[in-house]
Amino acid sequence: MNKQSSYRLGLPAGLFAVAAIFIAALWWWLGAPVAMPALEIGRSHKLECVSYAPFREGQNPLGSGTRIERWQIEDDMAHLAGVTHCIRTYAIEHGLDQVAEIAGRHGLRVIQGLWLSSNAAKNQLEIDTVVKLANLYPETIRSIVVGNEVLLRGEISAADLANIIRGVKARTKVPVTYADVWEFWLRHRELVDVVDFVTIHILPYWEDIPISARDAVAHIDSIRRHMVAALPGKEILLGETGYPSQGRMRDVALPSPSNQARVLHEVIELARRDRFRVNLIEAFDQPWKRYLEGTVGGYWGLFDAYTRGQKFEWGKPVSDHPLWRWQALLGVGFAALVFGVASFAERRSRKPAAPSQWAGVCLCAIAGGSMIGLAAERMPIESLGAGGWMRSAAFFAVAAAAPLLASVALIRDMPAPGFSAVLARRDARLRDPFLLALGVTLIATTVLVIQTALGLVFDPRYKDFPYAPMSAAIIPFLVLSLLVTRPRGARQAAEIAASGLLTLSAIYVLPNEGIANWQSVWFCALLAALALTLYRARGAPG
Repeated sequence: MNKQSSYRLGLPAGLFAVAAIFIAALWWWLGAPVAMPALEIGRSHKLECVSYAPFREGQNPLGSGTRIERWQIEDDMAHLAGVTHCIRTYAIEHGLDQVAEIAGRHGLRVIQGLWLSSNAAKNQLEIDTVVKLANLYPETIRSIVVGNEVLLRGEISAADLANIIRGVKARTKVPVTYADVWEFWLRHRELVDVVDFVTIHILPYWEDIPISARDAVAHIDSIRRHMVAALPGKEILLGETGYPSQGRMRDVALPSPSNQARVLHEVIELARRDRFRVNLIEAFDQPWKRYLEGTVGGYWGLFDAYTRGQKFEWGKPVSDHPLWRWQALLGVGFAALVFGVASFAERRSRKPAAPSQWAGVCLCAIAGGSMIGLAAERMPIESLGAGGWMRSAAFFAVAAAAPLLASVALIRDMPAPGFSAVLARRDARLRDPFLLALGVTLIATTVLVIQTALGLVFDPRYKDFPYAPMSAAIIPFLVLSLLVTRPRGARQAAEIAASGLLTLSAIYVLPNEGIANWQSVWFCALLAALALTLYRARGAPG
């Protein structure tokens, strides 16, 4: 083998090694377990209380057709009896009127919820049923929560709520309370004297100024102490607190398995130290909440919605990506595929590729190999309904296709074709199947990214940042546009319009989300990268 051949083989091999090491190191870092405080939860050291809703995949309380079967509640109670003394419920519809009796047989106490809304007839049914249950199971139902955040939703007045509470107290022998976010107790102090104890909700993720997991328990402690001082002589139950394990960032608040575990460990430690009652939200993930609150709504549980398995072991390190070894292997394999198709393209062209071209291939391999495993992981988490799955599948398709196609285009020294060349009339359309596939992938990427960007401009609260598939799709096209000589034709109107729209979206989203939100910063950087790629596009002369 001559010196030139050895060089031609050695450069791609060396760059592949760089890509493989980068991908493996990245996943090792991402998957590293995060240490948790020493904490024992089990038969002898149980949780004080957890919120319970029984709804599993395909079930929800949003309509009248759902009825939870008895066996399902039995199964859940068997799970929960091993980790908690108590459960908190929110209503009696959909079969939840069975919970008290079943929970009692499993040795669980119940904070019985009574759901209130603007529907007076349904309110009366809730009231009558809960009163009956409280009198029938006095050893199990230890207190009643009359209404959950009904003032926050603005569905009834404080005066009407007070009258309902008085009525329930007159008909039962257990303590009665109302539950709402902590600020509403300060706005409606007239309710304090009506209830037997005050139930407040403190959810650091959902605060108007979101709180990071690192500062969440200090925030909870500060608010609780403030409420104790503001309402002297009244017991304060922390009726809902917790942190989500999945979903989009809000400012500094990042949902993740380790952040959820950290907040729950620390709040339990605080409650034990300062001797106050706390109810964690919640027992099981509730997929139906994703329809109301986006991805994050479905991931507040201690247990997974589908397997009913516990998400983490108390007192043990928690990994945000427990399958990271497989994801690293997938990424390295994908990088090898990128280099493989590039090498095949070089052999077919019979012209040695320049070092800069192989460097571009390496960047495509790193982008695709690093993000393909994360994109696969996020698909089932962020996909909701048929439309959501189609969108995620389309994003994954362009994330897989772009690095492969761009690497071949780099070796063949071909720029991505313009939109007009791909969408032209049949007789004027591109004939080269490869260039057609490259152009279609760029158009699909642009459409998906614009749709996502506009969603985050006009209705951002519950929208995710799909940075993983976007990175794998956009970076290869940016590299291609920077390294391959462009034709001398005019700029294209469609590409310029799309570039401008992406730029304006990035300018709006970045300050709106805040620079502390790294998901947003990353997302906006990708918008800028795609905008630059499209701005640099040229049409063929003539």
